[in-house]
Amino acid sequence: MKDPGYAKKQIKAIGIIKSWVDAYNVVQTAVEELQLAFDFNKEGVVSEEEVDKVYSDVVLLIEQLELKNMLHSEEDHLGAVIKINAGAGGTEAQDWVAMLYRMYSRWCEVKMYKVNITNWLEGDDAGIKTVTLQVEGDDAFGYLKSENGVHRLVRVSPYNAQGKRMTSFASVAVVPLIDDTIEIDINLGDITWDTFRSSGAGGQNVNKVETGVRLHYNYKDPNSGETSEIVIENTESRSQFGNKDNAIRLLKSHLYKLELKRRRQAFAKIEAHKKKIEWGSQIRSYVFDDRRVKDHRTGWQTSNVQAVMDGDLDDLIKAYLMATSNEE
Repeated sequence: MKDPGYAKKQIKAIGIIKSWVDAYNVVQTAVEELQLAFDFNKEGVVSEEEVDKVYSDVVLLIEQLELKNMLHSEEDHLGAVIKINAGAGGTEAQDWVAMLYRMYSRWCEVKMYKVNITNWLEGDDAGIKTVTLQVEGDDAFGYLKSENGVHRLVRVSPYNAQGKRMTSFASVAVVPLIDDTIEIDINLGDITWDTFRSSGAGGQNVNKVETGVRLHYNYKDPNSGETSEIVIENTESRSQFGNKDNAIRLLKSHLYKLELKRRRQAFAKIEAHKKKIEWGSQIRSYVFDDRRVKDHRTGWQTSNVQAVMDGDLDDLIKAYLMATSNEE
């Protein structure tokens, strides 16, 4: 019997195994090259500096493999949906959302992940009120789940006439991006739609027709029986039909996360970091004038604020994965 769905699942499983084999072979080859470099150094053919360089490369490869090994959950290997919302702080908070958007975009660029903007709402005077990114690539959710929570910015604000130090907040919500190998049943009768005119990032591509869509879905909790409304906006495509299709995909991702939360207590630990966007609830602080970024869950911190804002998040992510792995 031909079953395309089963075939896709098997192809994906084979791809995951192959990625591990390939990664191991790369590390093994690098270790052999290090041994050769060491032997050549004793013969005076290779300098100590060259050996140190090969050694550093090997350590980096092993650390990357260790980081990948911390992704144990089935959803870790999926893509991710990141939604960033401005919290307390007005224009400053909206500018903070724009900075976080740039930070995650840079990180994804280095990882060679594909990123689509599915929703974008400009700030009143500057920055962004809310933005949703769809990240496609192996293990994207496994890494980005570390970013789920409230991010706090402290800096001398360019939007304050007195040049005062200001504190603002933004929330980052991360859910797995499901693919067509995962089946999620939805009742189309529980969906209603609104349409609106949309514009692209930066106010470009203003449409004269209503291509933006807003999906409303009545979700019934299987445990409590309570019904709640899920609202998803999508403005990625210039086609209303295309936006509707992707909105349904995002709805399925959201429902998949709810199901994982219901089934597994381990996944609920991610949700425990979601708090009100204000003082005392942040998972991480970025203090620009003190040159400090600190993750309050792990205690990891760095003085290289610019590197973090340019997308250098791997050490922060690794510290989080190590901490949660130890808890488990």
